[in-house]
Amino acid sequence: MWYEILPSAGIILVALAVPGYATFYLNKAVFGNAFRRNLDFRWDRHMMQRDERLTGDAYKQNGLDAIPDK
Repeated sequence: MWYEILPSAGIILVALAVPGYATFYLNKAVFGNAFRRNLDFRWDRHMMQRDERLTGDAYKQNGLDAIPDK
């Protein structure tokens, strides 16, 4: 019957979902942040360096209050 495919489909679904969820928790454990920044492009690397220079942490949310007044 058609329902005999359900165990196999469940195993495949779990096997495909595990890497996506594992990266979330591995990044949280290793880097202290659950989301990794994509540094493939020069602009992204530049923005990460700017964030790290302004706030000391590249993953911290930045706003106008993060820019020091002179």
